[in-house]
Order: sequence, then C-alpha cells, then structure tokens
Amino acid sequence: MDTRDLATFASVARLGGMGRAARALNTVQSNVTQRVRRLEESLGVTLFERGHSGARLTPAGARLMPYAARVDALLEEASRAARDDGEPRGTLTVGALETTAALRLSPLLASYVKAHPQVDLVLRTGTTAEMVDRVLSRELEGAFVCGPIVHPELAATAVFEEELALLSAPSNRSLADLLSQPDLRMVILRAGCSYRQRLEEILARRGIVGLRRLEFGTLEAILGAVAAGLGVTLMPRTLIGPVWRGGRIAVHGLKPAESQVQTVFVRRRDMSCSSALAAFQKHAIKRKDR
Repeated sequence: MDTRDLATFASVARLGGMGRAARALNTVQSNVTQRVRRLEESLGVTLFERGHSGARLTPAGARLMPYAARVDALLEEASRAARDDGEPRGTLTVGALETTAALRLSPLLASYVKAHPQVDLVLRTGTTAEMVDRVLSRELEGAFVCGPIVHPELAATAVFEEELALLSAPSNRSLADLLSQPDLRMVILRAGCSYRQRLEEILARRGIVGLRRLEFGTLEAILGAVAAGLGVTLMPRTLIGPVWRGGRIAVHGLKPAESQVQTVFVRRRDMSCSSALAAFQKHAIKRKDR
C-alpha cells in the first residue's frame, strides 16, 4: 500500500470527485484514477461508487478513510518534526471553547504572536467534545477544553479556573423563582458542550429533568435569548460583565462544588511537540500565573 495512493484516495473522498481531487493535487485526472484503482486492486475492495455527480465512498472506503487521514497527518507531523530546529515557526493550529476564546485568549494570543512572529497561529472553536475529537484525530496540536479530561491518549494541563453561574431574565429575582417556573427551558449550545452537560446535572440534582431545549450556535444568541426570558443557561460568571451590561440578565450563584470548573489544555501524548506548541504552552502557563 503506497502512502501516495492513500493520500490521493483521501483527497477524492474529501472533495467528492476524481477531477476535483486532480485539480487540488495539481495533476491530471488519469493519474488520480490510476492511483485509486491501484489501491483498490491491492486491497481487493471497491472504495468508491462512481457516478455523474462524482465519487462516493463505499462501506469499505468509509472504513479506510480514518486510517488514510491518520497516515496523512502522521506524514505532515514527521515533516514538521524534521524541519523543527528549536525555533518556534510555521503553522500552529489549536482549539478552544467559545467561552474560553471570548474570555481568556485575546491577550494570550496577542502576546504569543508578538513574542514569536514566525509562527502562523490558527484558532478553531467548538464544544469540548469537538475539540477533543480533533486533537485525537491530529487536526489540532492542542485545545483548551472543560476539565476534567481523563483519556489514555491525552495529556491535560490545568490552565484556567472558572466560576459558573445560572443566567436568566432579570424578572427571576431568585434561584427558587427561576426553578419553579412550569415552562422552564434550557438555552444551550449544541450537543457536546460541557456546560450544557453540567447544567443538566445541576437541574437534575434539584429534581428538574426532561426540560425542553433551545439550541443556539453562538454565545451572543444564547445570552440574547436568556435576556428575552426564553430560558436558563449556564456560563462563566466573568463572561457577564464584558459581554452583557445594563442589568439585562440575572445571575444566580451556585455552591462551589457546582460552580467551580477547570479549563485544561489537552494534547496527544504520542504526538511530537513542536517548538511552536511548546512555546505556546509555556506562554499560557505564564499568563495563568499572573
């Protein structure tokens, strides 16, 4: 099995066609077709269903795709490691929770880029589940996620401490008033959000289960919906001051066991730590200790 054949297969799978893959790889379509056929012959399976609209993965192709992507990532990692002379440079791709990006990362990223101008920093945001999956698949070199994270393939370093609070419309003067509403809803991010899971646990401890959910894609949309009286959400308390002033949201405190949460930086244990990533981790820890 040739690694170039695997890389070509992965390009066709991602782009959905031989012609599109050929253009992306700066080659002719016949070369792409030949490599895919050679890979199919070596494996003894059909990898694509070909049609007028392009190429779709067969079940065998779908099973192969994660391995092809992993090989591609490993080759890129090997190339970076060989060129790494100890000076932080090149592309560094990291991830973060949207709340962490909004609250914590602007000064950290600004000072890091100033200290290491040869690094091209890329930040992706998403839920804890999404960030962990992307680190495991080697799409990200590391990510800030909600802890604790216990995974045999991941190393986690505590970076920030957050205090969470329940947020509602200002008409709910107390937590008891809020939780006694017969039509209470949760206003949340999509599945995989760690704060969403914790909110469900907090409410369940108070005997409140099975609430209807309103899902939004951004923090601004969630805060706007809560201010309009559409439901309750759970967010870091420090987010409220910078993002939403003027008394448009009521903040309900929680006991420390429920409110305290760590943000940790996770990376694969077996992935080469580039000079850019090592400098970034040191930078984050220094910022935390200020």
